[in-house]
This record gives sequence, C-alpha cells and structure tokens, in this order.
Amino acid sequence: MKERLKDLARSRALYVLLAGGAAQGLFLLLRRDRASMDAAALLATGVRRAVSAVADPLPFSLAELLCTALGVWVLVMAVVTVRGQLQGRRVLARRLLGLAALAVWIWAGVSWLWGVHYYASSFSDKSGLAAEPVTTEALEATTLWFAEGANRTGRLVERDSSGRLAADSAAIMESASDSLAALTEEYPFLDGPARQPKPAVYSWFMSAAGFTGYIFPFTGESTLNMDCPNVFLPVTIAHEQAHQQGVAPEQEANFVGIAACLANADTLWQYSGWLFGFLHLSNALYSADPAAWWEVWQLLEEGPTADLAWNDEYWLSFESPASELAESTYTAFLESYGQDLGMASYGACVDLLVARYCPLEQAA
Repeated sequence: MKERLKDLARSRALYVLLAGGAAQGLFLLLRRDRASMDAAALLATGVRRAVSAVADPLPFSLAELLCTALGVWVLVMAVVTVRGQLQGRRVLARRLLGLAALAVWIWAGVSWLWGVHYYASSFSDKSGLAAEPVTTEALEATTLWFAEGANRTGRLVERDSSGRLAADSAAIMESASDSLAALTEEYPFLDGPARQPKPAVYSWFMSAAGFTGYIFPFTGESTLNMDCPNVFLPVTIAHEQAHQQGVAPEQEANFVGIAACLANADTLWQYSGWLFGFLHLSNALYSADPAAWWEVWQLLEEGPTADLAWNDEYWLSFESPASELAESTYTAFLESYGQDLGMASYGACVDLLVARYCPLEQAA
C-alpha cells in the first residue's frame, strides 16, 4: 500500500512538472507574436494589480516574506530528505521531482506575469519617442542641460556637514505612492493604481548583489534597498513603479523614472532625476568625447559632486566575486527574455533622454 501511495505521489509530481513545462513551452512558442504578447501583458498587469491591492496595505514586503518562506522550506526539506535517506527510506527521487516541478512553475509564472512585457508593445512603441542614435553635439548639449538642472536643484536641498544630501528615506518612501502621476498626461498608458513601495529588510544583501530595487511578479510589489545612499531613492522608486505599469526594459524604466522626477513638484525628487540623468549622460559623453566630458564635469557644483562621490564610494565597497556573480546572473536573466544588452541596457536610456530633452531639439 505504501509503495502504491509513493508511486501515486511521484506520478502527480510528474504531471505537475509536465504541466509547468507545457506552460513555459507555450510562452516560448508565442513570445515572438506581438498580438499574443500584448494580450498576455494586459492580463498579467491585471493579475499583478489585483494581487498588489491585497499586498499594498501591508507595512512590509510580502515578496520578501514569500521568498524567505520558500528558502526556509527548501532548507527544511533538504534536512528531512537527508535524514530519510540515512534511515533507509527512498525519498530523494520524489523530493527532487517535486522540487523540479516547483522550479518549472516558478519559471513559467515569471514568464507569464513579467516576461511577456519584454515582447509586448514597449514604452517607445506607445509613446512614439524613438531611442535613435544621437550626435556627440546633441549628447553634450543634453548632458550640460542636466548638469545645470542638478546644480540648480542641488542648491535647494538640505545637506549635512560633509556636503552630502541630508534627506529622510522614510519620508521619501511615504511621499512615493504615485510617483508617475505627473507623467500620465503626456503618457496616459502609464496611468494605473498607485502602490506604495516597500522597504527591504534584506537591503544590505541587495547591495552586495548590486541591486537598488526590484519588482516581484507574483505580488506586483516594488521592494527598495534602504541601505544605499538615498540620493537616488526617488528615481529608483519611480523606476520600479514604471515596472509596475508594464515598462519592462531597464533602459525605458530608467527614462520613465528620470522623467517622472523632473515632472515632480518636490525639489528633492527633481534633484534625484536631474543627477541620475546626468550620471547616465556623462558616462556616455565620456565614451564619445572625453574632452567635452571634462568641460561639462567641471561645471558640476560641490553638492552634486559630493553626492556622486558618496554613491561611488558606497558601491565600490561592495565590489566582490559575489556581486560579479549576481550581475552575470541578472544579465543572463535579461538576455533570456531578448534583452541582448544585458546589464549594459541600463545605459541605453541616454538615447531617450536626448530625444526628449535635448535643448538643441527644443530650440529647433
């Protein structure tokens, strides 16, 4: 009787595994069909919004709680399995089959709740704002314009004795429930229920892995790193809330985050957007024309310079084989959904910034 029950359990786990494989196979089959992905993205957004409505009132990240519970469960099952094997019970095959079934369904869930957005109509498609190659002249002019914006707003924010931004992270989080509201007139497809970002308990570990925030496909929550310098916390919140509205590619979410901050009435949020935009633009300008980069960089005032140095010092302290492994893993994740630039795609928002904000184009 026991053997029959074990066989039944194995067969059920096998069926679950095959069903998960079929769900993922269907995604792989349909992902190149734009109409199918647009429909799936609409459904996925609806599911995330429904679940996030339940998770939103919670003062903690449900995503972190679920991931922690999963990790604890895996460890407990590993101990139980080893003990069972040592006691002569053949449980390893059944447990591995069950674990494989769970892993496949998680993979399929991520694909259908989030991966579809990489193949559906993008921000550029919906907005008509094309990320096209730019001239060095346009890049320099836009970088200079962002430097001026960072200087102007940087003089208005509160600073500590070392000249760095003195802002309360909790207050920033409390003011962040609808960071995209100011953009919805220009980009109405970004409109949607405002969800409160959640502070990460595991912020230090996120820093070690090189992450400032993430969206969890199964709960629709954005969870933020509260350990890193908070000068870029506003723009990171807006970036993650862009993800909540279905803007999947990192370069587009970066652009939306910056644009949302520039349109915000709060000076601190504006400063975060100007400085983050300058960081991306100046890095691109350095590659295109180091001499022009140096001329623009010298115009940056002490406040913004101190904040950029603060940010650099913090992230340099986390450089390690572990952070490199995390970066390569996330790059592989992005590439598996057709994001060929991988982590480098974070810098591709430069083309959109120049297309939207270049003062030469505005003057023309």
